[in-house]
Amino acid sequence: MALRERLVKDTGFLTTVNNNGSDGSGQNMFQEMKSRLHRALINRMDLTKLSSLTAEQVREEVARLAESTLAQEAATPLSASERERLINEVHHELFGLGPLEPLLADSTISDILVNSHRTIYIERRGKLELTKVEFKDDEHLMRVIERIVSTVGRRIDESSPMVDARLRDGSRVNAIIPPLSIDGPVLSIRRFGAEPLRMATLVENKALTKEIAEMVQMCVVARLNVLISGGTG
Repeated sequence: MALRERLVKDTGFLTTVNNNGSDGSGQNMFQEMKSRLHRALINRMDLTKLSSLTAEQVREEVARLAESTLAQEAATPLSASERERLINEVHHELFGLGPLEPLLADSTISDILVNSHRTIYIERRGKLELTKVEFKDDEHLMRVIERIVSTVGRRIDESSPMVDARLRDGSRVNAIIPPLSIDGPVLSIRRFGAEPLRMATLVENKALTKEIAEMVQMCVVARLNVLISGGTG
């Protein structure tokens, strides 16, 4: 699918819910403006030029065009923080993983578990937390899944309803869709921390007991062969 065609199809998903406590009317106005900005950017961007730009240059180009477009939106003024949020969300929908991008930017999150388009959990420091992040619908979630698997030359459909892939940062991805999944598409992302896990951290997070940690340390010092088995989760 051509880039312009994909971006145009994505316009319908720019009503992504990211509940931040704002009132309904204000949120609706924000989402409508986001859709207008998305369409304007597609019409104004030189898509043939994007492939030669770095990620940062693409972001700068989107921001420049967005600021120019928003300057004409006198009827719907935005604060500086709202303008920044608007540009970020449109950029995430155009070139990233939509509402998951803020979660991926949080280095304290080790797992992202999308159980449905409206139910997204994260694991932080060994504890599961329900987020307020949502996709618009199952189709929106499917578009993000397809974007992930297409970057590694894979496909996902009814004949191949489960796919393992990796993000550019090495994070492991598993996606399952109907008929293998029951309630729509599901997605899990296992991230790798910027810093390696240390034994003390595992004990602190209660992943290991102090006694087991001491035993493993003695095995390493004694240069013994060690076999660790079990699930990766």
